[in-house]
Amino acid sequence: MTDIAYLDATAQAELVRTGEVSPLELVDAAINRVEKLNPQINAVIHERFDRARVEAAGDLPDGPFRGVPTLFKDLMVAMEGEPYCEGMGVAKETGYRAGHTDNLARKYLAAGFVVLGRTNTPEQGLVPTTEPVAFGPTHNPWQLGRTSGGSSGGSAAAVSSGMVPVAHGNDGGGSIRIPASCCGLVGLKPTRGRTSIGPEIDEISGFLIVEGCLSRSVRDTAGVLEAISGAFPGDPTHAPAPARPYREEVGADPGRLRIGLLTHNPIGATAIHPECIAAAEATAKLLESLGHSVEMSSPGGFDNEELLMQFGAVWAAQCAAALDGWATKIGRPITEDDVEILTWALAEMGRSVTAAQLIEAVAAGGRANRVAAQWWDDGFDLLLTPTLAEPPVAHGTFDSTPDNPLGGFLRSAEFVPFTAQFNISGQPAISLPMHWTPEGLPVGVQLVGAFGREDLLIRVAAQLETAQPWAARIPPNHA
Repeated sequence: MTDIAYLDATAQAELVRTGEVSPLELVDAAINRVEKLNPQINAVIHERFDRARVEAAGDLPDGPFRGVPTLFKDLMVAMEGEPYCEGMGVAKETGYRAGHTDNLARKYLAAGFVVLGRTNTPEQGLVPTTEPVAFGPTHNPWQLGRTSGGSSGGSAAAVSSGMVPVAHGNDGGGSIRIPASCCGLVGLKPTRGRTSIGPEIDEISGFLIVEGCLSRSVRDTAGVLEAISGAFPGDPTHAPAPARPYREEVGADPGRLRIGLLTHNPIGATAIHPECIAAAEATAKLLESLGHSVEMSSPGGFDNEELLMQFGAVWAAQCAAALDGWATKIGRPITEDDVEILTWALAEMGRSVTAAQLIEAVAAGGRANRVAAQWWDDGFDLLLTPTLAEPPVAHGTFDSTPDNPLGGFLRSAEFVPFTAQFNISGQPAISLPMHWTPEGLPVGVQLVGAFGREDLLIRVAAQLETAQPWAARIPPNHA
């Protein structure tokens, strides 16, 4: 059972299907790994081990991942009657439990997954690191004391360390791709409307957010995407239907593609770390060796700092709305003492945003998207960039202080200049673990496809995985 920690979710599901192991054996082994590793990594903040064992021993749905253990990020994918905090200390202190089950949770459960618990996330998912005051920092399995990324950092650390083969994540500005890069994983942000974010949130109020997973293999990412895709009644946005199942794209020939390469900072003057540039450039050479054409080119529209700063008004307004929602949940107003410095500062900023300003910010994003989309329409298939501007940074890098309450948010923009644009545009993007620094820290590269083209991303990602496998790379802190 020790060797199972090195298997991806697809392989573990096959062991269950052939009768070589039972779901309960997989779940027990995963629980043992969590108990061994979590004290030092702090990825899992809510356990449901007893309930998971009962579910594993019972009649699980006959889905593609029947019996495979997983973890849910503690931001969205709520499960009725179970702890749910979104990184909020006030939710922890009041013992809040979710009043409903989210659509995505139903999809994961229908796929046969067994949920072991919930993973750590920054308060309200606001920063690209996972260091909430209420639950403490999640450590990167490649080097303790460094960020595992955010906001799906708990899930990424759990997968990277071998606790589970795959875990839930979501992405409203890079929150799947950032931790994937920091932890040496595959992280796909699907097309807007590919997965449901209801019933509490919809794509009108949360149009930046999409759901997905963190995994160690492209085939797991494809399989999970296939399992969780699809709209529920009332979902306002539906992504274009794929031509065939995503699993069938793994190993399929992508053809000869025209790929643009972007390695400079598109939204500011901050320099990109040499290791991140090296990761993208080395991947470009590998893609060329596989028959693709790569040239220095990138879409316009999003290549200005003013737009991203203007779009901060959208995130701030959503933060204010989220705190109002929590006030309803716990039955009293949320005060400054209930939340972290940055959360309160952003919420106050959000309350000052007028309806007209909010509409203009969204409209500006739409105008930028039309400019950017023309680049794909003019003949490019994919955009290649570093995922991040730096390798995983030390804990504390994104801290805010009373005299600089927005400092953590502004520092975050320097770390993630390549990701949020494609939440605004709704396009799919994937981070792949293509590089490691001399110190042994993972550095991801990002590939961005046209709207609805996860199929092409999966084909090319699988091609890169075959050409330069990463499965054998295991962090020092591993099961």
